[in-house]
Amino acid sequence: MKKFIFFYFNEHLNKIREIIPFHINYWKVLEFDSYSGGPFSDKTGGMIIFTAENIIEAKKIIDEDPFIREKLIAEYFLKEWLT
Repeated sequence: MKKFIFFYFNEHLNKIREIIPFHINYWKVLEFDSYSGGPFSDKTGGMIIFTAENIIEAKKIIDEDPFIREKLIAEYFLKEWLT
């Protein structure tokens, strides 16, 4: 398994607040062996570190995140993290 980092930046803060419970639940339901994440202190976005077989699988995981599905993210980056 490889580690990936998902950085995202909010576009609609009020709508994001409504979707946060679904976003958190989505990542909990995935039941990764190890993942970590949360919002930035200035509330402009957040970051999640998780594992996937490859970048294609990681992208599929990101595409199902409620923030992405609801088009609430202005910009995001998905990068493999070499640790």
